[in-house]
Amino acid sequence: MDVGLKRELEEKVRAGVRLTREDGIALYESDDLAWLGGLAHEVRTRKNGDVVHFNVNRHLNMTNVCTASCAYCSFQRKPGEKDAYTMRIEEAVKLAKAMEGENLTELHIVNGLHPNLPWRYYPRSLRELKAALPDVSLKAFTATEIHHFETISGLSASEILDELIDAGLESLTGGGAEIFDWEVRRHIVDHKTHWEDWSRIHRLAHEKGLKTPCTMLYGHIEEPRHRVDHVLRLRELQDETGGFQVFIPLRYQHDFVDVKDGKVRNRLQARTQMATGAEALKTFAVSRLLFDNVPHVKVFWVMHGVQTAQLALLHGADDMDGSVVEYKITHDADNFGTPNKLTRDDLLDLIRDAGFRPVERNTRYEVIREYEGPDAGRRESPQPMRV
Repeated sequence: MDVGLKRELEEKVRAGVRLTREDGIALYESDDLAWLGGLAHEVRTRKNGDVVHFNVNRHLNMTNVCTASCAYCSFQRKPGEKDAYTMRIEEAVKLAKAMEGENLTELHIVNGLHPNLPWRYYPRSLRELKAALPDVSLKAFTATEIHHFETISGLSASEILDELIDAGLESLTGGGAEIFDWEVRRHIVDHKTHWEDWSRIHRLAHEKGLKTPCTMLYGHIEEPRHRVDHVLRLRELQDETGGFQVFIPLRYQHDFVDVKDGKVRNRLQARTQMATGAEALKTFAVSRLLFDNVPHVKVFWVMHGVQTAQLALLHGADDMDGSVVEYKITHDADNFGTPNKLTRDDLLDLIRDAGFRPVERNTRYEVIREYEGPDAGRRESPQPMRV
């Protein structure tokens, strides 16, 4: 990158001037990752100090039966396929109750778009899960699922959200976003929820007082300009509603494992390579610099690996996703060594090892407990980059 442009971008970031689409593309074109990471680290430090947030959560996928066949997805099954499953509500509650230990604070629920389950299954499942786990926040359903519920129920998204909130819903999940630009999206997504409906549903959720995450699936067939476009759409919606709490870049996964029935469901991998660690860190850094009106950027360690997740904390991220026990959606695909579970103590060690002070939060980013940071008296104890 030209030295003059570097200086100009630094001055804009430090003065709090909003970066443009052209600025975002220029940042992706830079090959100076140390400079880029340092600039993003300045921003995350201004917003969040030396803190890394985490929560203790569990993931629950009540069905993997799905009408869609998205090109990147290894999770979905068609009715009657081997490994297709749908839980009875009582079964889902029993499984969730077994996850309750370690002072669980959040249950994260995402499902396939089941063609035959009735709409009433979903509010009833939340109601019974909330009754069984009254102190656990229910973070459930993508905007794609809410759009599907409109189709099967005949109700509007507003009515659906009202009923789900009454049943215990505290937040939507951020999924279904992938990449919004149609140039890419038409090749990777096989459902009807695109930017117009995804944004409509999150706008409604924000109007009803819900705070939600937003995501981006990167590292497949998209180009940096599509990532920039994606973030700027979300930034504009955030200007309008203020309802996004956190942005989560999600690394696309190849299908290494899911061939038990002889099918490789990921149709992209023959023409793609997964993003390298350096590309992941660049994506976190540029996202943090562009997305100036969202307070948090989260690294989902399951999709990035533990070491890259730690490095992301030095490239703009300030949140490390919780102590997932089983995450079927990508663990049905990847085989590059991420564990199925990190305990609270594991997360504390990882955050301190990266040089930060752990803070446990709930779904709404309210502080549950603050912990001691790294031991500054030990020479080998890392400290965050100074800014």
